[in-house]
Amino acid sequence: MNPSTSSARCGSRSAADDHMDDWIFLSSEPAGPQCPEGGKDEQEAEDRGKLKSKLVSAWNSVKYGWSLKQKSKFSKSSPVIMLGKSYEFKDDGERERFRRSFLSLLWLTYRRGFSQLAGCSLTTDSGWGCVLRTGQMLLAQGLLLHLMPPDWTWSASHRVVKDDMELLRPAGSAARGLNLNEGVTKRGRKLSLGSLLDRPMEPTHRRVVSWFADRPTAPFGIHQLVELGKSSGKKAGDWYGPSIAAHIIRKAVAVSVDLPNLVVYVAQDCTIYLRDVRRLCERPIPHTWKSVIILVPVRLGGQDLNPSYITCVKELLMLQCCIGIIGGKPKHSLYFVGFQDDHLLYLDPHYSQPTVDVTKGNFPLESFHCKYPRKMSFSRMDPSCTIGFYAKGERDFETLCAVVNEALSTSGGTYPMFIFSEAESQEEEEGGSNTPTNSTIYIQRKNELRRVDTCNSMDEFVLL
Repeated sequence: MNPSTSSARCGSRSAADDHMDDWIFLSSEPAGPQCPEGGKDEQEAEDRGKLKSKLVSAWNSVKYGWSLKQKSKFSKSSPVIMLGKSYEFKDDGERERFRRSFLSLLWLTYRRGFSQLAGCSLTTDSGWGCVLRTGQMLLAQGLLLHLMPPDWTWSASHRVVKDDMELLRPAGSAARGLNLNEGVTKRGRKLSLGSLLDRPMEPTHRRVVSWFADRPTAPFGIHQLVELGKSSGKKAGDWYGPSIAAHIIRKAVAVSVDLPNLVVYVAQDCTIYLRDVRRLCERPIPHTWKSVIILVPVRLGGQDLNPSYITCVKELLMLQCCIGIIGGKPKHSLYFVGFQDDHLLYLDPHYSQPTVDVTKGNFPLESFHCKYPRKMSFSRMDPSCTIGFYAKGERDFETLCAVVNEALSTSGGTYPMFIFSEAESQEEEEGGSNTPTNSTIYIQRKNELRRVDTCNSMDEFVLL
C-alpha cells in the first residue's frame, strides 16, 4: 500500500504542541550532505521520499491525533473482559486493577525518525505499518507472559491515579465523588509499596521493550520485520495482512537468539495440527517442553463480519491463554484485547511518535504504554484477523486445546472458526509465500459456492 494513498486511513499524533513538533521537524532538518553531480538525481529522489514521509506523518497526526485522548465510555453494570480477566467497574478497586493492567500492556505505535529501512528512503512507518505494529503488540503480550511473573504490572502504573475512563454513572451519584477521590488517594499510597516490590522485574521489562526498538539490530523491530517480509513478496511501504504478519512473527522468533525456549506455530488452513505443535515443542529428557505461541489466521465472513461469530470471539477473549487479536477495521489495524457488551477493547497503533533511543541506560518508557482504553463496536470489525494464544508448557498446551475447543463450540450453526487435528500438515509452512494475492476468491459455505470481493478488507485472501 502506497503511503501517499493510505494517509487518510492510517497514522496519528496528538495535541497542538505535537502538531507543531511535526512541522518543525519537517522544516528544520538539514538538506543533507552534498553529493557528486552523477548522484544528484538519486539524492533528489531520496529527498523527495523523505519529504513525502514527513508530510504523511504530519497529516496523519492532524487527522488522528485529536481522538487519542478522548475518553471511552464504560458501563458499571456489566463486566469488562481483558485477556482472560474480568473487571467490575462498579467496584473502585476493580477499576483501579483494570487501569493498572491495561497500562502494563506494551503499546507499539507508528514511529518516525528512525534509520532508513533497507532498500528505500523511508524513516517512518506511518500510513502502512499498522498491521506490523499490532503484530508486535500481540507478540509482546506473549513475551510478557513468557518472561514476567503472573499478574505482573508496570510499577510506574501504580502512580497513575487520574481517571482516564468515563463511567456511565447513575443519576445522583455525583454527590459521592469526594469519597471516590479520597479512596483513590489512599489506594495510591498503598500501591507505592507494590511499586517497590515490582522493581526487580524492571530490567526484564526494559529488555522486552528494547527488542521492539526501531533499529536494525532489534530482533522484533520494524527493520527486522520488513526484512523478513521480503520472502513473502512484501517490502517497506506495502500493506501487510494479518496472516502475513503471523508468518513474519514466526520467522522473527525462530531466528532470535534471545528466546531459545519459545517457538511460534502458525495454523494452516484454519487448522491447528497437534502433531506439528508437539514436534516443535518436544525436547529430549531432562529438558522440558518449549513454550509456544499459536497464531491462527482466520476470516469470519465475506466483506463484513458474520455476526454468528461474535459470541465465539468473546469466548476466546475470556480465556487466560488468549494473547489478543491482530484485527481492526478495513485497512485500519487494531490490537483487540477484550470487550464490554457489544464493544471490543483495543490498542491503536495509529499514533506517530518520535523514535526512542533504547541504548540509553534509563530510556523513557512512557511512550510504550497507553493509558487510554478505546472501544469499538463488534459490527465494525474486519472479518480478516489473526488470533493468538500462549502455552508455557505441555500441561498448559493440553489445557489450551480443551478450553479453546469448548469456546469454538459456541459458533452454533456456522462452521467453526478453526479446528484442531491430530494429524500433521501435508506440507511445510512457507510463511505465506504461496498465498494468492488476487482480491477476488471463492469460499464454500453450506455446499454453496459464493463469490466474495475482499479488495477493501484487512487481508488479501480468505483462508478456507
